[in-house]
Formats: sequence, C-alpha cells, structure tokens
Amino acid sequence: MNPLLKTQKIGFLGAGNMAQAMIKGLIEGGIPAKNIFASNRSEGKLVKLVEQFKINSISNNEELIDTCDIIILAVKPQDLLIALEPVGRAFDEHKIVISVAAGIRMEKLERFLNGARMARVMPNTPSVIGRGVIGYLLNDDDDNALDSTVEDLFTPLGRVIKVSDEDQFEALMISCSSGTGFVFEMMMYWQDWIEEHGFSIEEARVMTIETFVGASLLAAQARENVEDLQARVTSKKGVTAAGLQSMRELEIERALRISFEKAAMRNKEMAREIK
Repeated sequence: MNPLLKTQKIGFLGAGNMAQAMIKGLIEGGIPAKNIFASNRSEGKLVKLVEQFKINSISNNEELIDTCDIIILAVKPQDLLIALEPVGRAFDEHKIVISVAAGIRMEKLERFLNGARMARVMPNTPSVIGRGVIGYLLNDDDDNALDSTVEDLFTPLGRVIKVSDEDQFEALMISCSSGTGFVFEMMMYWQDWIEEHGFSIEEARVMTIETFVGASLLAAQARENVEDLQARVTSKKGVTAAGLQSMRELEIERALRISFEKAAMRNKEMAREIK
C-alpha cells in the first residue's frame, strides 16, 4: 500500500454491510482507524461501526465531504442521488469519489459531483472474507494516481479487476456479484439432494460446501483449464459422464445464460428507474 494513502482521510457516506466490509479491510490493510470517517441516515448502524472499529462518526454528509480526501458512496442505489443532490457543491477536483452503488452510471454521477475525480467500484459478497472479485471503472482512464488509489483501497478485499467501459462493468457485476447468488442457488439444490439420501442437514451442508470449495481451489491451483480438469474426472461411459450428458441434454448452460441476461435486463431497468 502506498504510504501516502495511510495519511488520507477516508469517508463513508453510508454505513451498511459493504461499508463495514470495506472498513474492516482498510484497517487490516494498514489504514489507521482515526483516518476513517462515516455518516449515515440512521444512527444505529453508525454507532455499531464506531464501537466495532473505533472510527469517527460525522453527523451530516456535507461535513463528511469537507473533512475527507476520499469519499466512498456506500448508500443504496435508490437513495444515492437524493443524498448527493443537496451536497453536490461540496465536491471539487481535489476530491476522490468512489461509488459502490449498482445501476447508477458514471455520466449520471458526474452531474452531482462537481468535477471530482471518480471511480465506480463493484465488490461482491465474498469481499467480506477477503475473497471477493472487485471491478472498477474510472471517469478518467489516464488518471494513474486514481488507478493506484483504487487498487490499494480494495486489494485487501480480494482480486481487483479494472474494466474498460460500463458494459464490462455490468458484465462483471452480473457474473461476480449476482453470480454469487446463482452459486448459492445451485448449492441449495446440491444439499437438498444429499439430504434426500439419508444424510443430516449438517452433513449435507458440509459435503456441499467442501465439494464447491475443493473444485474451486483445484481450478485455482491447476495449470490446466477447467475443461481439462473436468475431463480428468470423467471416464468414458462412466457415472460422471452420464450425469454430465443429462446436464447438457437439459441445456443447463442455456438456463444459466438466460439467468445472466435477465439479471442484466433488471440492472438496466433499475438504472432507468433511478432519477
């Protein structure tokens, strides 16, 4: 981490689950708690953050913006523009603004941020345990300092990936953020089938989790691609081959692709609904 970043004041506008995960990652990554500030519409979550991480509480958004060098917009997408409208003039070109709100594109955010340097960032849920996939997009692709700042801020949460445009940003969000939910859906089916065959709920849970974790770690550590790894566990006319043939006949790939596209369509609808 750049030592300069440890001297910057970082403010969170919003104190929800993602803000909590990011604050935890920042402190573990070396940012002093005394340099982290937060404001929130309701006091309860803010009090919890202050007690847990010993950060600073600020009572209103405009004071947070005035105080901090880096402002992270961590409120719900439907509330973000309402929160920004009265404080837009507090931003300027010396501020770095990072939005983790889904559905609100750069061009819409720029109307409220008065020339601030800006990034859109999309962490996924596994960021809470430091195993996330975090995509980011800059409003100025040539701003190398901002590039480094985003990388330093989010590396403690997982694998950081820069994207080139809003379409790639959406694809990363759907595949990695919504995709986490899709994986949980498959895990539920897995566990249900195991329970139906006489295993306890806890046994079925452990068997399911370890199968997914083991396959993922094997893929992460192997030199081969996933297709080659699959071939290694699939004997011709064997048990695995029979199951895979059924999955392909049922067009599981097509069903997943439709799920991705439906999620992308909903993301676009939400963007249109946010005024």
